[in-house]
Amino acid sequence: MTIGWHFDNTYSKLSSTFKEDIKPTPVHDPELVILNEKLAEDLKLDFSKINKKELAKLFSGNSLPDGSNTIAQAYAGHQFGHFTMLGDGRAVLIGEHLVNKNFRFDIQFKGSGRTSFSRNGDGRAVLGPMLREYIISEAINSLKIPTTRSLAVVKTGEKVVRENLLPGAILTRVASSHIRVGTFQYIAAKQNIDDLKILMNYTIDRHYPEIKTSKNKALDLLNLVMEKQCQLVINWMRVGFIHGVMNTDNMAISGETIDYGPCAFMDHYDPKTVFSSIDSHGRYSFANQPPITKWNLARFAECLIPLIDKDQDEAIKIATETINNFEKIYEVKWLNMMRDKLGLFGEDKNDKILIKDLLNWMEKNKADYTNTFCNLMNIKTSNNEIYNNKDYINWTNKWQKRILLNNSSKDKSLKLMKSSNPVVIPRNHKVEEALKEANENNLEVMNKLLSILTKSYENQKNIEDFQSPSNTKEYQTFCGT
Repeated sequence: MTIGWHFDNTYSKLSSTFKEDIKPTPVHDPELVILNEKLAEDLKLDFSKINKKELAKLFSGNSLPDGSNTIAQAYAGHQFGHFTMLGDGRAVLIGEHLVNKNFRFDIQFKGSGRTSFSRNGDGRAVLGPMLREYIISEAINSLKIPTTRSLAVVKTGEKVVRENLLPGAILTRVASSHIRVGTFQYIAAKQNIDDLKILMNYTIDRHYPEIKTSKNKALDLLNLVMEKQCQLVINWMRVGFIHGVMNTDNMAISGETIDYGPCAFMDHYDPKTVFSSIDSHGRYSFANQPPITKWNLARFAECLIPLIDKDQDEAIKIATETINNFEKIYEVKWLNMMRDKLGLFGEDKNDKILIKDLLNWMEKNKADYTNTFCNLMNIKTSNNEIYNNKDYINWTNKWQKRILLNNSSKDKSLKLMKSSNPVVIPRNHKVEEALKEANENNLEVMNKLLSILTKSYENQKNIEDFQSPSNTKEYQTFCGT
């Protein structure tokens, strides 16, 4: 039976400081819930000749593919600002799959049982949160934002104790790697400079080979990761995505979105929006995502201090200056991103005022973030009365004059807007609806939602219900741990 796995497991060859050799805990009665056939195709994997029972065994870890080498990775993290030594407490990396000999992907089981990093946890995951990660990660991918992907979800046939008994599940996650800021924090905390060098060189070989011969690899790595993370958060801000738990262990060195726990998309524009049930102080609110990205990068820079310069004071000075560039880089990227959303070419000294005026109007009038940009593209959504507002009409008159500057045209402007503004996002109530039905063994609602979300930028027919804002004011999401 040839599926097409090509494992080349480099991380598992690192010393025991970096990981624990461990196998997934077998489950009682695995059952395949969903398989991402498009992702399987992208990974050059063919599951078509394998029945559902065998697939369930494979994606639960009850039977492991040839060439796999299962490990739990060690890492640390600042969780809501508090430093903790962590690791894969409910995940097992089964190996690194090569596509066309040079594209490398981690294949990881999430919810696969206890490890030495479990910290009294059960090592298991629940069906609802695993399907949420599947839906949102696939939506983020369709929105053309770097992300981990979801290959499959299986039910384990076992109940998991949370607030009450819930169906257990395992998600198969695909990532360009699972190296996090927290991975560097873990190794730095061990205070072994040789291990820190090993991790830095491994990361550069895997993600940033262009700096292998650099004179100051640590500083160049910091700059490249800062660039990637800045671009990532710009993309989140572009589509109204709120990650919900931006701890340093949830920040991938590759620049991919990782760990979809209490994540959700903003409906009406409010910079203070928080959906996470445990974020009582708004640390990871929509507007706080950029400054938290900088804060996390500062923690990454601290890890690299011994490798930036032999003189610690000089290294701190260099790292501080580098991190302090973040605001400037972010501001330029954010302004250009907002220009794209508004179809503005070139620059005008009043652009920032024009943009802020729109956002202020949206906040004051509780206008839907996604649908406002749809309205500007002449795409009608379910509730358009708000766009008859006098202040909004006055603003659009100024905006239309600005469009025609710099030898632009309305057609050219609209084309730019359509590439930047999604027509449909995973609305919170639609996600909840899909998860509720999936818990009752009905995947029709989820599959329909996924099919619509794969064409996020297209003005599809009969999707008004998928464009309407959620009407639950106190909507909350949970980590599922």
